[in-house]
Amino acid sequence: MAVFIIAFDLYWLIRIAYFYSHLASAFSIMKKVKKTDWLEKLEKENLNWKEIYHLVVLPFYKEGKEVIRPTIEALANSNYPVRGKMIVVLTAEERAGKEGPKVAEELKKEYENRFFKFLTTVHPKDIPGELAGKGANTAWAGKKAEELIDQLGIPYENIIVSSFDIDTVVSPNYFSRLTYVYLTTEDRLHCSYQPVPLYFNNFTEAPFFSKIAAFSTTFWALLNQERPKRLKTFSSHSMPFKALVDVDFWKPNIVNEDNIIFLQCFFKYDGNYKVIPLYYPVYMDANVGKNFRETAGNIYRQHRRWGWGAETIPYILFGFLKNKNVSFGKRLTLGFDYIEGFWSWATNSFIIAVFGWLPVVWGGTDFKISILALNLSDITSGIGSLAMVFLVFSAFFSINLLLLKMSGFKKSQFAWLTLQWVLTPFIMITLIAVPALDAQTRLMLGKYMGFWVTPKHRKNHSK
Repeated sequence: MAVFIIAFDLYWLIRIAYFYSHLASAFSIMKKVKKTDWLEKLEKENLNWKEIYHLVVLPFYKEGKEVIRPTIEALANSNYPVRGKMIVVLTAEERAGKEGPKVAEELKKEYENRFFKFLTTVHPKDIPGELAGKGANTAWAGKKAEELIDQLGIPYENIIVSSFDIDTVVSPNYFSRLTYVYLTTEDRLHCSYQPVPLYFNNFTEAPFFSKIAAFSTTFWALLNQERPKRLKTFSSHSMPFKALVDVDFWKPNIVNEDNIIFLQCFFKYDGNYKVIPLYYPVYMDANVGKNFRETAGNIYRQHRRWGWGAETIPYILFGFLKNKNVSFGKRLTLGFDYIEGFWSWATNSFIIAVFGWLPVVWGGTDFKISILALNLSDITSGIGSLAMVFLVFSAFFSINLLLLKMSGFKKSQFAWLTLQWVLTPFIMITLIAVPALDAQTRLMLGKYMGFWVTPKHRKNHSK
């Protein structure tokens, strides 16, 4: 056990160094990408970009105008010609009551003249075989959009569909960047396109543990831009509309539809499907409740819902059984990525923080007087001290990510943000690892979860 602990700590130290090297590289690329005028590049390189339409699906539950309006306003302010090339579908839930459809229609009246088409839908409740959640609502909206697109006669190959969380705010250059990457990607119809989520919309309202949890998710998404073979669709993402139609839209009975849609396409095209990194941010909400206690509970439930994504593992394994055309190499890589990813998410923090003490406590008399036992704490603490260096890097990256979006921060605010990273080990265990273990245990025991909608709270309301 002691040898295992030392070996694991060394492995994790090397792994962290590897992660941060990718994080630094991805951050450098993202800064350059964000400074580029992508509409200008489209025009200069004659890429037939004027043939490309964008379909943006915005499912919502009980969120108010103060959350939805900034999302739609950002779309309308794109430098891409949205008035002639963007279809927006704002889709409410019948189960949320009468307020949702009312809000959708009011926003349609306000914004429909600023887009090519603005469609509102209401997803019916209690459809047999559906799980009440984002996936079912988004699939419903996608099929309604298909009817409109067929009426307009737009080729599916010329449409990029973006499935956005309702709090997703894009920069003016975002759709120009997406269009450029789409048109310059080989075999573009067999690819999804993944931005980097930055949880900054309500950053000043978020307590310290919410900020750390948000940055942790962003870091993981950002470093995976440098690892395209391990990159999967997550949260807000884009894909060819033709691929979406080919797989019959998002699955309506799945909690993590944003990830499953990649696997649907992967198996549909016999493994010939991948995710292309955009190296471009989209801005979303940090998890903020009405008070500290509610915020902590919401973060826990959100990560538990994400941890439920382990349901993709049996989906993958059954997919391998059904589709014999996927190569052995892709089977091995995909299976390992998912199994190792969910396992390490739920267990690594515990192994590092807790298991290191077990040999000392349970090792017996012979072990306690051994040289290894006498040096175990010094060895593990030394490795831990080296690992703490990367917390400094985390603070550095978090500040620089903030500077990409926000200005006017005082030195005292940056100093306080830096100090908050000291609490990362505790937050990683209690609000990230534990909910993942909770979700996976529930899945193992058949105690199935529904789709928990993350509440959106904004102090600064716009009517």
